Amino acid sequence: MANFFDNIFFIFERLNWLSVLDIALVTLIFFALLYALRDTQAMVLLRGAIFLIIALILLTSLFELPAFSWLVQSTLPALLLAIPVIFAPEIRRALERLGRAGNFVTGSGQPQQADIVKVIHAVVEASRRLSARQHGALIVMQRTDSLAQYAETGVQMHAQVTPELLLQIFYPDTPLHDGGVIIADGKVVAAACVMPLSASGILTRNPERQMGLRHRAALGSSEVSDAVSVVVSEQSGSISIAHAGRMIRRIDPERLENILVAFYQTDVSTPRKIWFQRFFRRDK
Repeated sequence: MANFFDNIFFIFERLNWLSVLDIALVTLIFFALLYALRDTQAMVLLRGAIFLIIALILLTSLFELPAFSWLVQSTLPALLLAIPVIFAPEIRRALERLGRAGNFVTGSGQPQQADIVKVIHAVVEASRRLSARQHGALIVMQRTDSLAQYAETGVQMHAQVTPELLLQIFYPDTPLHDGGVIIADGKVVAAACVMPLSASGILTRNPERQMGLRHRAALGSSEVSDAVSVVVSEQSGSISIAHAGRMIRRIDPERLENILVAFYQTDVSTPRKIWFQRFFRRDK
């Protein structure tokens, strides 16, 4: 025990501001890695890899196993090369988030201030009526990141956003009711679009059964872009909204309108922005 404390004191005596900075940078890298992998299937793989590494270290250090030690040393470089392949989707998602974090210029996908009020009102009214009728719907509202590649998978419309149009699109058994509607530049750009499904583990851990493909597509769209996704459940009629890989469920139309205004209105007050950011930190 005395030797242990001597070693601790020896380490602290050698610390300087460069050493503290070095430790802080390494800690920041590991924190960013774990934060990027949160709520994903990759976290399970990461825990398995850590457990495997600890088990191998204990076996090779506590017991004299020459052949096994040679095998571990020979296969370790191959395992390190396999890490980028295994975690490729998470690495790509983290780089996309980093790229969006540096985007401070409003893109062409942001509607004009004069049109956004009408668009929000139309989306909220359509969501209210769809919820009352229990008609499933997925409405993806583009912001700064382009959704053109997903709009190309659907039926091009470039129509004015109205509640009646959205109700007709998502009427059951109609040709356009499957898939998502993409709204950009204050217009319904396309309908029946194929949206990316979420790779997050949030929905798989949910004990309820109302989280179907529309909810996965809503989360997936918010993971690959900064779009806001509004989804109406076909089973329960509940309204949910997704952004940045997070989802708020069971919201009423008034609350939906407040959240959309907080996203798109340029003159939103600072307290509302803080309330909104705090809201989306919660896992629903």
